[in-house]
Amino acid sequence: MRLIVKDLTQTFDTTRVLDKLSIETGMVNSLVLVGPSGGGKSTLLRILAGLDIPTSGTVEFDETVLQRDEASLRLYRRTVGTVFQSYNLFPHLSARENLILPLVSVHGLSRDEAIARVEEPLRRFQLHEHADKRPAELSGGQNQRIAILRAMVVRPKRLFLDEPTSALDPEMTAEVLDMIESLKDSGTDFVLVTHAMNFARR
Repeated sequence: MRLIVKDLTQTFDTTRVLDKLSIETGMVNSLVLVGPSGGGKSTLLRILAGLDIPTSGTVEFDETVLQRDEASLRLYRRTVGTVFQSYNLFPHLSARENLILPLVSVHGLSRDEAIARVEEPLRRFQLHEHADKRPAELSGGQNQRIAILRAMVVRPKRLFLDEPTSALDPEMTAEVLDMIESLKDSGTDFVLVTHAMNFARR
């Protein structure tokens, strides 16, 4: 992917979170956003993912400018995956059903097609034995890996991750980072906000 951000500004009430930010990358497989808390990293990620509309400025991925109208943003959001530190899994659904739901309700797959698509990644990342458990029955690391899988099974053009390990202990953090590295090695483009500097350097 190639990203160009020009004069991006985001203001909430009287607080200016981003102030004429400009970024230009070459062709990259991954982009890591690092910096102090409160520096606007998550705000930038949400704009790049099409979840928030900036006050001013432009975002361009692969020579296509991200439009601001809701219809265009809705189409764009269907082409990307997003993962946040709070998982955002449905608590009343099993891990497997959390993966199946967006495939059926948003992307139009039949239930049988969706079931077939989620089985391989559940096995690949050693989550198949936990697939029938609800989020409350899973560890933080397992929930976060399910959240990442939910974003990946829709086969997005790129994946946006907002501090996916910030609420996890060291062992669970290692599980999630290993998974992200595996996805990176498989050719998935992603943008990652993280405080894990050793991982960011890789």
